[in-house]
Amino acid sequence: MNVAAERIESAHRERILVIDDDPGFSEVVQLLLAGEGYRTEMAGTVREGLRAMHAGAVDLVITDLKLPDATGLDAIRGVRDIDREVPIILMTSYSSVESAVEAVRNGAVDYIIKPFNNDDFLHAVDRALNERRMRRENALLKRSLRKAYAERRLIGDSPGMQRVMELARKVAPSDANVLIWGESGTGKELVARSIHRASRRGDGPFVALNCGAIPAELLESELFGHAKGAFTGATQTTEGLIREAHGGTLFLDEISELATPLQVKVLRVLQDREVRPVGGKHVFQVDVRFVAATNRDLKTLMDSGRFREDLFYRLNVINIHVPPLRERGDDILRLAEYFVETYGRKLGKRLAGIGPDLAAYLGRYHWPGNVRELENVIERAVILADSDTLTCKEISDTLPAPCQACFVPEVSERPLSVEEYIEEVVRRFQDRYSEVELARALGIGRKALWIRRRQWGLQRAPRVGRKP
Repeated sequence: MNVAAERIESAHRERILVIDDDPGFSEVVQLLLAGEGYRTEMAGTVREGLRAMHAGAVDLVITDLKLPDATGLDAIRGVRDIDREVPIILMTSYSSVESAVEAVRNGAVDYIIKPFNNDDFLHAVDRALNERRMRRENALLKRSLRKAYAERRLIGDSPGMQRVMELARKVAPSDANVLIWGESGTGKELVARSIHRASRRGDGPFVALNCGAIPAELLESELFGHAKGAFTGATQTTEGLIREAHGGTLFLDEISELATPLQVKVLRVLQDREVRPVGGKHVFQVDVRFVAATNRDLKTLMDSGRFREDLFYRLNVINIHVPPLRERGDDILRLAEYFVETYGRKLGKRLAGIGPDLAAYLGRYHWPGNVRELENVIERAVILADSDTLTCKEISDTLPAPCQACFVPEVSERPLSVEEYIEEVVRRFQDRYSEVELARALGIGRKALWIRRRQWGLQRAPRVGRKP
């Protein structure tokens, strides 16, 4: 395919809006653009042009400077309020340096004086659209690189994770809203990303927002955007995360933290697929899939009036529970090995893997912080490792609870009995770890540990500030 044919094929996907009140001139422009394969829409006033902008995505706006209801500069400002990225070309019959400077200052990418040479006009159109294509390709490339280097795949053979992956696989092709729940650190966002990647929206944006990380007074503007001057400090128009996710997926993490007034507004978006920015006059159509996550019981919050029942049922079309790490069995070691490989490669360390003592410890520990805690432990271990195999002995200071293998004497005249081993561990570490942690690491009950401490006359050192 030659260059001209490629350009025409590409043009069939691009829509150009022309705002001009001269019917004869508009017809000439429309014929020129149609000859290049562009889809063209005509408007005779600024109001008609902005209405066309609201009706669907536009790739280029060409506007005259003098129009019946406003000026081309007004058109530029109005277009910019709707779409900050669309290129704009200004046309005028009056050569004016002042209007050219003002047009560029307001966002025009080019300035053409009537009457113009047809080839020069088409060249300006082609240049403006090429710049837009390059921006889109760069954005897509950046997203692809983030996927390649930052995003991770779901890992797990445990029954619980197999159910998660099967549900994610089944729901991905649809546009159904999804509610993911589970303890903090279990990987709920990773599940959301896997659904997005496997969906028809996979090449579109994935926009994530932690509803509990932004103050309530700022969250509405973050979600819905705002008009210039809507409040103190609103020096420019913003589109908001919902419109940013157009054509893709919006992930609302910790949805339970959303204030009740915002719950009503999110529900309206789910129902009507429309967004009105804070302080804005216009409503924008959006095509967004919603995936929400929570670590709290939303039904309990509904019963107490802190979460709207109608929003819950809108979000809870598909319900996915991500199990805690302690219930995932051999997945723990698989994940640990994955993190060893990931951080070893990142830090330029060639590691053979995880030693049997550390592997045993990882399987015994209860992981209250779930996958996030495991990842942090392994990352620290890789950073501090002096040998090619990670063991308890090498990283004992980074472990969140004692590991039995860490306490075995390097040189011993004779093997320790079980009772001697327990007594040695308790003597050395009872003031460093809680009774729960010691008992769990030793494989005995808390009561059994308490009885042995009394039997051996071992007392915990008093802690500063502890009440008698």
